[in-house]
Amino acid sequence: MPSLRISPRTAALFAGTLLLGLPGCTNLGYYWQSVSGHLQLINAARPVDDWLQDSETPEKLKTRLALSQKIRRFAVSELQLPDNASYQRYADLRRRAVVWNVSAAPEFSLTLHTWCFPVTGCVGYKGFFEEAEARAEAGRLGAGGLEVSIYGVPAYSTLGWMNWAGGDPLLNTFIGYPEGELARLIFHELAHQVVYAADDMDFNESFATAVERLGSTRWLTQHGSAAARKEYAQYNERRQQFRMLTLGLRRELSEIYKQNTASALDRRAQAAMKSVAMQTFHARYAELKASWDGYTGYDRWVASTNNASLASLAAYDEMVPGFEALFAREGSDWRRFYAAVKQLATLPKQERHTLLHTFMNNQSKETPDG
Repeated sequence: MPSLRISPRTAALFAGTLLLGLPGCTNLGYYWQSVSGHLQLINAARPVDDWLQDSETPEKLKTRLALSQKIRRFAVSELQLPDNASYQRYADLRRRAVVWNVSAAPEFSLTLHTWCFPVTGCVGYKGFFEEAEARAEAGRLGAGGLEVSIYGVPAYSTLGWMNWAGGDPLLNTFIGYPEGELARLIFHELAHQVVYAADDMDFNESFATAVERLGSTRWLTQHGSAAARKEYAQYNERRQQFRMLTLGLRRELSEIYKQNTASALDRRAQAAMKSVAMQTFHARYAELKASWDGYTGYDRWVASTNNASLASLAAYDEMVPGFEALFAREGSDWRRFYAAVKQLATLPKQERHTLLHTFMNNQSKETPDG
């Protein structure tokens, strides 16, 4: 099957509403890098069946692609996620990330700087297909006094807008993930096609994270080998331990930053308290890593920890317990759960956040200690 080709005129029609990580932009240079980068990705993708039938496709890749299709079918049949063109094509981009995101936050705040665009609304990051362009943007933000984080992203969602053109493809950036992690990513990105609330990154990412956690557990229980379940359990234990560590740091820094306005402390004193909190975090991470038998997967993130990276991580974490409680409240029925989340998305932002925290608190009260 030949590569899909899209004319410049067609590209212009959808460019402004393309991407969750790369929304349309009035800045012409950024606008066109978003369009051209995504078109290159689409044109590089071929149907999975083509790769499976190609004698030059490595057997290891064929095995992973076949597994991805089983996970994809499970997502539709068991998790009631959308049945469309997404993740039925594959592209080898010959690089380690599909995009590089830039996030930023003030020196004494965990509130992300936001960029606001049509359709996607306001988001706390800006994505680039070229790492050099992401670093240039980070330099500009840093020169303005913000703390900046740059991170490679293995996948992004077009929210279903591009299913007519082949959908979101499988990529070399994640196809080699362990089975449980591959399932998590596919479930997460498909969840973005179910519900998306403009201007609410925390809601959107926490919802998708809840779906990935619940879904991957069910996939491994029903289809995973003993080895795959063991591997996932180890990854997940480390992930949960690391999340608790970063949550502790976020809470500590939040208390320090509150004093910025409440007590009018001078900036030097506040910076000193922040420095101590960061040093303590690094020491606690070193202790935690010592128990992981040499696993170093979080080293790079920890080395560059700042307000921007902490605030970005929070978007994927803090509301997840509320969504998990809502899933339980809806009888662990996926259709009912999605309907309830869609209803939440229609409410004012603060109201939906309050309800999610209420679900979480009620669930905690109903769960006996131990």
